[in-house]
Amino acid sequence: MIIYYSLINNPMEQKFVFLDNFSALLDNSAFILAAKNTAIFSLLAVPLAVILSLALALLLESKIPYKSQFRTFFLSPMMVPVASVVLVWKVVFNFNGPINSFIAVFGLEPINWLKSDYSQLVIIILFLWKNLGYNMILFMAGLNSIPKTLLEVAEIENASPWFKFVQIKLRFISPTILFVALLSLINSFKVFREIHLLTGDYPYDSLYMLQHFMNNTFKALDYQKLATAAILMGIVMIVIIGILFIIENYFGKDVEG
Repeated sequence: MIIYYSLINNPMEQKFVFLDNFSALLDNSAFILAAKNTAIFSLLAVPLAVILSLALALLLESKIPYKSQFRTFFLSPMMVPVASVVLVWKVVFNFNGPINSFIAVFGLEPINWLKSDYSQLVIIILFLWKNLGYNMILFMAGLNSIPKTLLEVAEIENASPWFKFVQIKLRFISPTILFVALLSLINSFKVFREIHLLTGDYPYDSLYMLQHFMNNTFKALDYQKLATAAILMGIVMIVIIGILFIIENYFGKDVEG
């Protein structure tokens, strides 16, 4: 039905227009802005979520004090409702909030964070704060599944920590890296909830995501535009996931070898 809607002019006349909806959508400035912002956000937030959560898991794998408290601190965001998180972020990044009070100490001008070029940075910090803990637990489980004998042999052979990390740990947790990357990618498309609660239907330009475009298009009952955007979004997601699977299979074959 979605494919059918993308090929007609509207649900009432149902006139077949072939690819006219796709060309019109690619000329739509709101769609281009939303796609660009979503791509920038995902390209920044997803790699950071994978790298930082893996770094935290490796840190917790070592012998550090207060390990349980450290783990609890990063898992606590999972227990906090989204509305509460948004309320905290509104207070912290308010024009008269603590962040502006802090930077004023260094003689810097206050910033309206959610209506400035730094607005995506605010959402990326929120995204990382919410997702690092769960990703960290997944990586800890992956690291614990690595055969201890391989690490012991590497230790006997006086292998460097970098060699053990790249040649053993990274290769064996490649399926976990793929899973965490996919999960983070999906969650990056769900950040609309937080942005919508913070800024409403029409936020500052750099925060206008594909979800805003889809939501506003749905409210306007523009089914053909909505269906076309959904198909393009689905194709891009399939391509990205395919690339991630190819990369994971490459590392997986090396491990089996």
